Amino acid sequence: MFLDRAEAGRQLAQRLARFTSDPSAIVLGIPRGGVVVAAEVARELHLPLDVVVVRKIGAPGNPEYAVGAMDEDGRVVRSGVHASEEYLARAVAENRAEIERRVREYRGGRSELPVRGKVALLVDDGIATGLTALAAIGYLRAHEAARVVLATPVIARTSAEELAGDVDELVAVSKPATFYAVGQFYDRFDQTSDDEVRKLLAVPGRTGM
Repeated sequence: MFLDRAEAGRQLAQRLARFTSDPSAIVLGIPRGGVVVAAEVARELHLPLDVVVVRKIGAPGNPEYAVGAMDEDGRVVRSGVHASEEYLARAVAENRAEIERRVREYRGGRSELPVRGKVALLVDDGIATGLTALAAIGYLRAHEAARVVLATPVIARTSAEELAGDVDELVAVSKPATFYAVGQFYDRFDQTSDDEVRKLLAVPGRTGM
């Protein structure tokens, strides 16, 4: 159990200590909550911080149940859940607009940190099914990251097994067999706001210019 995302980030940073001040490494948070964890990792390891903006595509009538996930470039990772092509086309258009808004809001005009040739430490606050993480991994592969290290305080054991083959390394503080929701592993798991993400990314020396 973690007190909050910041404390979880500090624990995670201990398991990534070999990357401290590594000029080839960058930290990339998955918004929103993952950026809070990633910011602590970046601070502890003295590494630059940025985001990989991905969005879950919810099922018709049940937005919490994912039928897919989409990255900044518009690529879509599909789950095994059925949804009509008409619904998916509409959902993709809506998600593209929201992703573009978040990119503008979070980076505030700053350039995206280049990932080509870098060791990308991809951080989320917890991973249940792993669909959004898979979309983020695909984005980093497409942008030619040298290595992708998926790092999270907690991940469902089955998801860890499924995602292990998609990354060069998976680092987690905990891989519980029983996993209902990420929030169950935190004492405090308040919703992270866009403003909080923006402020974390705007810390001098954290992000690209």
